[in-house]
Amino acid sequence: MSDVLTQLAAVLENRKQADAEGSYVAALYAAGLDKILKKIGEEATEVVMAAKDGDAEAIINEVSDLCFHVMVMLAHQQLHPQQVIDELERRFGLSGIEEKAQRQQ
Repeated sequence: MSDVLTQLAAVLENRKQADAEGSYVAALYAAGLDKILKKIGEEATEVVMAAKDGDAEAIINEVSDLCFHVMVMLAHQQLHPQQVIDELERRFGLSGIEEKAQRQQ
């Protein structure tokens, strides 16, 4: 896994103990899952809009925001990004049709 993802996961975990007034992430945790999910939805919409506009810099910025907020959600749910990486590795080399069929079993 990328060092930056490992480092970010550690920071997000530490923010669970931080003061919500001094930390954006701590404030998201304090607001709860619904707030975190709302941010993911907002960021996903911004990714779509940036892609529609074809602005490479905006796409990169918005995808980064989306990934960040997804990682906040993972940490809130007591999950680690390595678990996602492991699942992507498991799926590598499978067709989408095969992978979907395996999940339905």
